[in-house]
Amino acid sequence: MTIATLPDSIDTALAIGTFAQSKPAAETVRLTVALGEYDTGWHDSKTSITAAGRLVRRVAEVGADVVVLPELATTGATTEGDRAVPLDSPDVAAIRAIAKSNAMWVITGIALREARGACAVNAAIAVNPSGEIIAVHRKRRLFGFAGEDREFSPGTESTIVDVNGVKLGLFICYELRFPELFGPVADDVDAMVVVANWPANRHEHWDALLRARAIENQCFMIGVNRTGFADGLSYLGGSTVFDPWGDRISPTPVHATRIATIDTERVRRLRESHPFLKDRA
Repeated sequence: MTIATLPDSIDTALAIGTFAQSKPAAETVRLTVALGEYDTGWHDSKTSITAAGRLVRRVAEVGADVVVLPELATTGATTEGDRAVPLDSPDVAAIRAIAKSNAMWVITGIALREARGACAVNAAIAVNPSGEIIAVHRKRRLFGFAGEDREFSPGTESTIVDVNGVKLGLFICYELRFPELFGPVADDVDAMVVVANWPANRHEHWDALLRARAIENQCFMIGVNRTGFADGLSYLGGSTVFDPWGDRISPTPVHATRIATIDTERVRRLRESHPFLKDRA
């Protein structure tokens, strides 16, 4: 019986396997991602948006391409549907203005009510450097344990956004526990982004699940969590990035915000040298 052993890092993996017979290299695209971890407060959108604006300005100064902010950044982890705002609200306009004034992409969580009388949705929006909303992801798995399903409606579709040539899948917090949501988009993305309000008492799950999703889908996994204390819960942050082999990247700290680089060539090469995704049923 032959026992196959796996490499111990992505760099080792890329040096062996079938890569020697791989196709000519495609154009490499790199994306610098700022992990916009901060204390989003509780039911105080003005203060939170002001803090987000300061954070975005800091990372824009050093040339980051995109900043990712936490889930429900304007409210904290609310389950109150009446906190949801329409896409033409002052809160959303302020986020769009932040992206435009700093000429960079902003991905953030927000509670939305997209039509009069419609149910609220827990959403993640992607805003381009011109201040345009390019994508809206609606959370597909609601956190019934905390009553989120009583006043919010679940989304029904996956969401992928192209940011400067890098394909990002968007996900929200509790969705991280459901691998069946991630697998169907794996072939179409270079990285997956999870915005979260993940409490301290389950923090080890956060790390373990992010790493598992990176390994399963052979892509970068970007997780951005909030900090602080709100509604009786403590949040440690712990925003992080795992590479397609499941190794944690050490982001560069810049003005108290960590910045990581996503490299599409590393995803492509790993998937060629270790084509595990092809074996999915």
